[in-house]
Parts: sequence; C-alpha cells; structure tokens
Amino acid sequence: MSWGTELWDQFDNLEKHTQWGIDVLEKYIKFVKERTEIELSYAKQLRNLSKKYQPKKNSKEEEEYRYTSTRAFLATLNEMNDYAGQHEVISENMTSLIIGELTRYVQELKQERKSHFHDGRKAQQHIETCWKQLEASKRRFERDCKEADRAQQYFEKMDADINVTKADVEKARQQAQLRHQMAEDSKAEYSSTLQKFNSEQHDHYYTHIPNIFQKIQEMEERRIVRIGESMKTFAEVDRQVIPIIGKCLDEITKAAESVDHKNDSQMVIEAYKSGFEPPGDVDFEDFTQPMKRTVSESSLSNSRGDGKYEPKFGSKSKGKLWPFIKKNKSPKQQKEPLSHRFNEFMTSKPKIHCFRSLKRGGAGPEDFSNLPPEQRRKKLQQKVDELNKDIQKEMDQRDALTKMKDVYIKNPQMGDAASVDHRLSELEQNIEKLRLEVQKFEGWLAEVEGRLPMRTEQARRQSGLYEAQNTSAVNSCAQDRESPDGSYTEEQSQETEMKVPATDFDDEFDDEEPLPTIGTCKALYTFEGQNEGTISVAEGEMLYVIEEDKGDGWTRIRRNEDEEGYVPTSYVEVYLDKNAKGAMTYI
Repeated sequence: MSWGTELWDQFDNLEKHTQWGIDVLEKYIKFVKERTEIELSYAKQLRNLSKKYQPKKNSKEEEEYRYTSTRAFLATLNEMNDYAGQHEVISENMTSLIIGELTRYVQELKQERKSHFHDGRKAQQHIETCWKQLEASKRRFERDCKEADRAQQYFEKMDADINVTKADVEKARQQAQLRHQMAEDSKAEYSSTLQKFNSEQHDHYYTHIPNIFQKIQEMEERRIVRIGESMKTFAEVDRQVIPIIGKCLDEITKAAESVDHKNDSQMVIEAYKSGFEPPGDVDFEDFTQPMKRTVSESSLSNSRGDGKYEPKFGSKSKGKLWPFIKKNKSPKQQKEPLSHRFNEFMTSKPKIHCFRSLKRGGAGPEDFSNLPPEQRRKKLQQKVDELNKDIQKEMDQRDALTKMKDVYIKNPQMGDAASVDHRLSELEQNIEKLRLEVQKFEGWLAEVEGRLPMRTEQARRQSGLYEAQNTSAVNSCAQDRESPDGSYTEEQSQETEMKVPATDFDDEFDDEEPLPTIGTCKALYTFEGQNEGTISVAEGEMLYVIEEDKGDGWTRIRRNEDEEGYVPTSYVEVYLDKNAKGAMTYI
C-alpha cells in the first residue's frame, strides 16, 4: 500500500490532505494550551480560596485554631494549597512536553512538506516540458510532410504541362526533392523526441513521483504517530500527579479523623472557666417574730456598711449569690433610697464586669484583676513565662558581650574593651527590671493560686518557678506571699529568698563530660593562638566544632580530646551537622 503507486495522479489532493493534517495538529496544540490555562486558573483560584480562609496573624481568629476541628480545617486549607500546586505541575508539564514539542515539530513538518511538494512540482514541470517538445516536433514533422506533398504535386503538374520550359520543370523537381528531405529529417527528429518523452514519462510515473509520494506518506504517518504520542502524554501528565493528589486527600481525611469533640469541649472549659463556685443555699428569714431578725451572711446588707465588694475565691461561702441572680430585698432594704441601692449595686459590680471584659476583649489592669480567677491565673502565668524568656534573652546577650570583653582585654588589637561597658550596664539594668517584674507578677500569681480551691500540687509547681540559672532572687517570688488577711508583703518574700549553697558547686564542672561535636570546620588561614583560651590552627586543617559563634566573633573547636579552644570565626569555614547527637569518638 503505497501512495506512489495508488495515488500517482492525486498530487493536488495529497497536497490538500497534508495541509489538513497540519491544521489538525495545530488545533490540538491550541486545545492543550487552553487546557493549561484552565489548570493555571483553577490552581490560582484554589490558592486564593485557601488564602482567603487562612487565619490572620495576631488576631482573635488565629486563637480559634487551637481546637481540633479548626486545626483540621486549617490542615484542609494547607492541603488544598498543595492540591493547587499539582494542577500547576500539570500545566507546566503539558506546556513543556506537549505544546513546546509539538510547536517545534509543526515547524519542521511544514518545512519537510514544502520540500517534498516542491520536488513534485519540479518533476511535473519537467514532464510537461518534455511533452511540449514532443508536440513541437510532431507539428513540425506534420508541416514538413504537407509541404513535401504539395511540392510533389506541383512538380507533377509542371512536368505534365507541355508549355512549361524544361528549366521550370527541373526547378520544381528539385524543390520537391528538398521538401521530401526535410520531411524525412522532421520524421527522424519526431521519432527521437517521442522515444525520449516516453522514457521520461516512464521515469516520472514509475520512479520520481512514487519516491516523492512515498516520502509524503512517511511524513504524514509520522505526524499521525506524533499526535497519538502527544495524546498519551496528555493522559500520563495527569496520571503522574494522581498519587500526590491522593496523598493530599489522605491528609485531609487524616485531619478530619483527628477531630476530637471531647478535647474541644475540655478546651472550652479551660478557655472560659471563671473559678467561681456556685452560690450556696439562701437562708430562711423568719419575719413572723417581732424580735430583730438575723440577717443571713449572704445578704447584700453586709456590703452597705463599707460600700466595698471583696471577692473571696477560697472555700465555699455560705449563702453567696451568683453575680447575675437578683436577691430578694428585705422590707428594710426596700425602704432604702434608690440612690443608696444603686451605689450598693455599683460596689458589687466587679464580678459582672469581669465577665463582660472577657467578651469585649478590651485592655484591663496590669494584674488582670478584672478577670475571673482561673482566667487571671492563666494570664499571669503567661506573663511570667514571657518575662522569663526576656530575661534569658538579655542574659544570653550579656554573656556574649562579657566573652567579647574578655577577648578584647586579652587582644587589645581586636577592639576596645571599654566600648562594651555601656551596653553591659544597660543589659544589667534591663535584667534587674525584668526580675522585678517577674517578682511582681509571681506575687499576684501566688495570691491567685492560694485562693483557687481546686489547685493540684503539680499545677502549683508550674505557676512560674524559674530555671536554676536565673538566680535565687527570681526563684524567691514563687513562694506564697500572703498575709493572714490576704495582703502581700515584701518582707515575707525577702525572708523566703532561696540561698544557693556554694559548696561543691564549682567542683561539679571539673568532671563534666566534654561538649559534643556539632559539626566540622576547615581552617581558611593559619592562626597562632597565643592567648589563654585560644588554639592554634594551620591553613587547610580539619577540626571539630563544639560551640558555634554566639555573636562575639569566636568559634569553639576541638582537635582531639585534650586540645580545644577558640578561633576567630572568620578564620574557619564551618559545616554544622544538625543530626549530631553526642561527642565525637577519637581514634
């Protein structure tokens, strides 16, 4: 089955068909391009959707994502973002593997098609030229034959006429012979041209055209195979991302299964628990006796004497009313002026105000006294933890500057030791201020913890005790500093200040384990460690890093178990190993 033999006379139709094949290929390229645009648009919309519902930083909305249901929703949003990324991958792969490849192939195909049909037209023009030469030779032979016939007839007529001279007859005879010779020559030329044309025609239809049409057929078949492969690639690009999309969906399912309604309910209790106890029973007041009645402990008349509300968070008080429950007025109270009752209501308002402040979320006093006991304890604990972190940060800076100062003292050429004194003084002042703040907030925290009824010993230990490194002055504030009447005294806090014994403390460091290696380093330059605490290194030497630069410009390194010290950070190239878990064993 060959186009050269079966379609030898369909040159024009083959030209139209191959052009149609290129149009189909370009149409498919356009289809894939529009698909990639849809994928990109879909991915963009998914990302925007995920971003739209992401919690805003430092907002109340971000706090709501501590519940398991909202965390699952946040995980869904993150997975949808990854899901959108896979659609972007589809678009990128289709663009590079299909659109780019087919676009280049179409250009090559057009050039090849143009070359083949140019050869076909050239062969047709050649056979047409040969046909014209044959026609011209044939017409010339025909004309010469007619001329020779007329010359022969004229000679015979002249020869039969007795009135014509002998010279005229001879002339006519010569003319007839000349025409016969010309006719014979034209016949020979026509015969030769005919043979040549037949040979050219045979080569044209049995050699040249079949070869050209065969090449066109192969070109068209390659186009068909190429578009089929592109369609297969079209499906494979989608199939490649299916496992990742499946993982995204699995993660969404896993997040959904992690939703714990019991845990969320417990978190609601922790978030809104006030610490108040339910009110006790209201005492019966007997008005039938003329004698002076006994006013119950829970009566509001107790608060009229001093006009102050003293909330007590200790043991359950008898007859204590819930802040929102209206209490029946005694006859004596009903006769009181409205203004006095209004003042009494205002003095008993702190409990109600504390609930409203939770709803408004507005700024309150420094000691969070506007909050219920449990919420106040959490806020104070959070504040103490933040202050302790600030203290640790300031102490780290102080230690780094102290080390830098020591280096400057030992190596004056590296800097002026007095230049860091001002900053060290500022850090000491900041640390002292922060410690005072910790003492103040721990005092309030101890007061609240002493008044909460259901506090476990473990919870008390977590209420702001500082690390051992933060000195005894900070630790002393974790003790209960409440006088019998509930007031806080500074003298008691000073008396309970912890004393750290100095005995055997320094000796513990003599036998401590060597620091573990956290990476390696290569010496970029030779360094002569002449001062105490430094170590000499040679250029190109490989050593172990046991302490990285903390901002003072020095890195602590080790050569072997007995040789370690500091070198300038700029003299070495450090390669930290995040997975290092212990000291390096030396061979």
